[in-house]
Amino acid sequence: MSIGMIFDHLYIVLLSVFFTVLIGLPLGILAYMKQRARAVVLWTVDILQTIPALALLGIIMVFLGAGKTTVIIGLVLYSLLPVVRNTYLGLSNIDPAVKEAADGMGMSRTYRLMHVEIPIAFPVIFTGIRIAAVTSIGVAVFAAFVGGGGLGSILYRGIHIQNMQLIMSGTLSLMGMAVLFDGVMAFIEKRLYRHRKS
Repeated sequence: MSIGMIFDHLYIVLLSVFFTVLIGLPLGILAYMKQRARAVVLWTVDILQTIPALALLGIIMVFLGAGKTTVIIGLVLYSLLPVVRNTYLGLSNIDPAVKEAADGMGMSRTYRLMHVEIPIAFPVIFTGIRIAAVTSIGVAVFAAFVGGGGLGSILYRGIHIQNMQLIMSGTLSLMGMAVLFDGVMAFIEKRLYRHRKS
């Protein structure tokens, strides 16, 4: 195992989380603001989550071929659920009195959303991002099966040649990465909730 493989895995995870937020946040807002779109958006992300990760990557690979693009698209689709759901729930659970006060101050719905509702709901939204990031670290292992590289290559090779040392080194690296991500994001999450309460 090399440092390059670890950075390769990190690259895949970070890029997929970036696009998950870029797509998931607007979808969550759409589900919150448009009742007609809500059922479709939430049902779609629920269905995507039920597809086995390896099967999803295989389907995408049929159309786009093997490589990192296939892996990143697969991870984004697989990780949308927590971001979309938490965005929708965070915005939906804001105290109605806060919304009424914003309306009473003459704020438009868009202004209220951007300057009042999203800042209040952001700790809940961030929890969804945290779940998506930690999940992506594990799911990105399947990148090895579609030519995406990363630490999955170590595990695949270790299993193939029945080398416990390779399997354990890959597993421990993934566990360390997941614990580090989760710890840092949990710290930020606590600060966000503390800031909201204050």
